[in-house]
Amino acid sequence: MPSPLLRPILLATLVAGTLDILSAFVFAGIAGIGPIPLLRYVASGPFGEGVTATPGWAAVGLIVHFAIMFCMAATWFLIAPRLPALIRHPIAAGLAYGFWLWIVMYWIVKPLRWPEAPLPSTLYGISNALFSHCILVGLPIALIAARHFRDTRLERA
Repeated sequence: MPSPLLRPILLATLVAGTLDILSAFVFAGIAGIGPIPLLRYVASGPFGEGVTATPGWAAVGLIVHFAIMFCMAATWFLIAPRLPALIRHPIAAGLAYGFWLWIVMYWIVKPLRWPEAPLPSTLYGISNALFSHCILVGLPIALIAARHFRDTRLERA
């Protein structure tokens, strides 16, 4: 029997993951980078620089993206019930979670994995990354979790 949290975690993963990857496609497209190279770059995170130019690696990149998003959503769903303010104030909490995710991804993960890659330093670069992480990732995850935990409490009452 699957966990009662699996379905809302998968929903949060699907919503936030789809919004985030579409945002990445748009911002990469503005920079002249297509979806396939972007997804191969994502795949190169865990699989190294040896990923080939084949579309199969783009599919792996998409899987990697959604696996990361699943971890982000699952983390929130495990923490939120222990801190009721996160459920009572999902907008502020979701925006804060997105900011925290941005710090982790851009200031810890990326420099460890790609030390030669420049960190975001322009207002445009920082703001589009913050928009994606706060509005398109943190906020939907928090709102879906708040709805799930409120509905669960109502069912028990």
